[in-house]
Amino acid sequence: MKKNNIVLVGGGSTWTPGILKALTTHLEKFPLNQVVLYDIDEKRQEVIGKFGEILFREEAPEVNFIYTTDKEVAYKNVDFVFCQMRTGGYPMREQDEKIPLNFGVVGQETCGPGGFAYGMRSIRDMIEMVQDVRRYSPDAWILNYTNPAAIVALALQKAFPNDKKILNICDQPVNLLRSYGRLISYDYNKFEPRYFGLNHFGWFTNIYDENGNDLAPKIKETVLDGGFRPADAEQRDQSWLDTYAMVETMLNDFPEYLPNTYLQYYLYPEYKTSTLDPNYTRANEVMDGREKKVFGECRSIVEKGTAKDSHVVHNDAHGDMIVEVAASISNNLKQTYIVIVPNNGIVANLPDDVMIEVAASLGINGPQPYSVGHIDTFYKGLIENQHAFEKLTVESYFEGSYTKALQALTLNRTIVDAKKARNILDALIEANKDYWPELK
Repeated sequence: MKKNNIVLVGGGSTWTPGILKALTTHLEKFPLNQVVLYDIDEKRQEVIGKFGEILFREEAPEVNFIYTTDKEVAYKNVDFVFCQMRTGGYPMREQDEKIPLNFGVVGQETCGPGGFAYGMRSIRDMIEMVQDVRRYSPDAWILNYTNPAAIVALALQKAFPNDKKILNICDQPVNLLRSYGRLISYDYNKFEPRYFGLNHFGWFTNIYDENGNDLAPKIKETVLDGGFRPADAEQRDQSWLDTYAMVETMLNDFPEYLPNTYLQYYLYPEYKTSTLDPNYTRANEVMDGREKKVFGECRSIVEKGTAKDSHVVHNDAHGDMIVEVAASISNNLKQTYIVIVPNNGIVANLPDDVMIEVAASLGINGPQPYSVGHIDTFYKGLIENQHAFEKLTVESYFEGSYTKALQALTLNRTIVDAKKARNILDALIEANKDYWPELK
């Protein structure tokens, strides 16, 4: 098999150690020649980079590992780009969550007005990243984790309509599949899922086992009988345990399909708002928890000079998925993953330009999505409303349109009030003046 050159954009992320560990774990299926970390924050990346040097020295000494802030060094002659950037960092995430809560609506990183703000920041840097990659590596695959993936996917499709080697993905469906496996004591690797929706806004219709039996009814019954917890519950913050617990509520109300956990913000916005602390949000929880833990453990590894017996990796689903997706493409394995692609008739009664999230076979020519067919009125209505919000957000960015930004937020199910939407938008504009285009 070919040995690949990869670059990980967002090298200073707390998720980077998990991806680096996955790369060393899956060398047999995804051989490597070189791994590069790239970040604009040199000091932040240095901590993760020094950990990476030790990890690769001990587990994959044949792989050349470096970290850099130089675009040409990062992007030249690469086969795969793994992207997980966060424009504005955690301080801006904190604003994304707290500003909406101050107006009495959901404050969440990727949903509602927080997702709108984050998306408007992400678009510029994502477009620049694609342009830079294409300058130095025209044929590289770009695998994108950057959130909010739905808005980013729409923007990149608009900016690069003919680029067939950009693939937007999300690890939450895989996290759910792992959790279903733990719930019913079944190897999730043997699942054959069927799924439809938008990113952070979708449903599993079926989960087949290796014999073609649909396990979704058993999973639903088990959730309704005893609740639902993530596969890695022992490592999760309380806010994530609460998030997974809401799946039982959603199934009680809408038992047809297994829901993505993020749907709770759209189906129960008033309740979710009432449970969130406007003074201490998920961003604070991450900064005080995972952020300190990951960087502290990386520094400890560097001091000891060894990564053996370390516990710096806290969500292997995130790392495993992006490496396995790359391996399936590189080796033409045609394995099934849930990815984001232009609809183009996959869901027959939705517009073709919807960036739909569905199960697909992944090989050397990219995703081959599985047809969904027609969906019922309730799901169609929810998706069309959310897609309109996402499309108007992207158009607002490209056109510098205040009106379309206001329309987007007014449509969003977490707000649904134009006066409230205007107040939130004005506050977000002020907070994001260094990142957004001017809206007129």
